[in-house]
Amino acid sequence: MLKIKEAVIVEGRYDKIKLSNFLDTLIIETNGFGIYKDKEKLKFIRRLAEERGIVILTDSDHSGFQIRNYVAAGIPRERIKHIYIPDITGKEKRKAQPSKEGKLGVEGMSDELLLNLFKNIGIEPEQAEKSQQVTNYDLLELGLSGAPNAKENKKKLLKKLNLPEFLSTSSLLSYINGAMTRECFIKLCSEL
Repeated sequence: MLKIKEAVIVEGRYDKIKLSNFLDTLIIETNGFGIYKDKEKLKFIRRLAEERGIVILTDSDHSGFQIRNYVAAGIPRERIKHIYIPDITGKEKRKAQPSKEGKLGVEGMSDELLLNLFKNIGIEPEQAEKSQQVTNYDLLELGLSGAPNAKENKKKLLKKLNLPEFLSTSSLLSYINGAMTRECFIKLCSEL
């Protein structure tokens, strides 16, 4: 498992699932061209770029390059790393037909190839943190999941952190563990 500080931006759910096999970081989906209508998510991606840097990993077809360029617009170059997958013809196992351009996307690449692409652009594993990380159990204990008012409490927390309300619990955990210590998070929650 490669733990990195940068957030990774991908096109879709299956790309995110693929990267989750070997990557320990916050992975954000653009939902394909859905990013054009989701100003909140685009704002969040720009914030991530500012705070920790981002890696953009889209398919090597025309759509992937359009999405990549749209996301990268307005973000300083030094805050973005680009990974380009090679042009490999074929189709993903879950699909009945190959893509329009006949190329494999991110989800069709092997874990080994993708891991090497990360290493080729200088992405190195983060040093192990000495402080303890926030876990799902902490969220439960703090009333942010599994509690009667968990949904409202999570909304308050997201608002306090100036995060979009679409953020899943796993993405929230990844963000928190990349942005603050466990102690700071617990103190923040006690102020809600």
